[in-house]
Amino acid sequence: MAVRAIRFFGDPVLKSPAARIETIDDGVRSLVRDLLDTVELPGRAGVAAPQIGVGLRAFSYNVDGVIGYILNPELVEVSGDPALIGEGCLSVPNLWHDTLRHPYARAVGIDLDGNEITLEGEGLMAQALQHECDHLDGILYLDRLSPAERRVAMREVRESSWF
Repeated sequence: MAVRAIRFFGDPVLKSPAARIETIDDGVRSLVRDLLDTVELPGRAGVAAPQIGVGLRAFSYNVDGVIGYILNPELVEVSGDPALIGEGCLSVPNLWHDTLRHPYARAVGIDLDGNEITLEGEGLMAQALQHECDHLDGILYLDRLSPAERRVAMREVRESSWF
């Protein structure tokens, strides 16, 4: 169990679609422990496996005091009129931009025992589900910005101390 370092924008693992988990073994169990440890730090609503350098479909979440994980999640439903909401990302530190997100989302996946689980919610949970599932598809929230907003964000990235 360990808090893992977050990969930053520019790391190829963040732009690559993650592979489905075919076998739940000690490596996957260790990955889940690391994801849970990593998301527990203050200010973190979610951490996807690619953000810690692992190209597998898994993420952890920390929303409203509830911490958990999901393996092989698929976003199966979003609803409500999309609205611009302030969003940031651990892989793009210290940047916040309004991102178009649906107010409700539902994802289906499995737990470490192979049982189907469903995560759903509104507000921050809906935003986290959409954001983390995007990570697993190789999409960063910057990719969802309007062209004008993306130009601003990319300038901020280039001027950041971490890039």
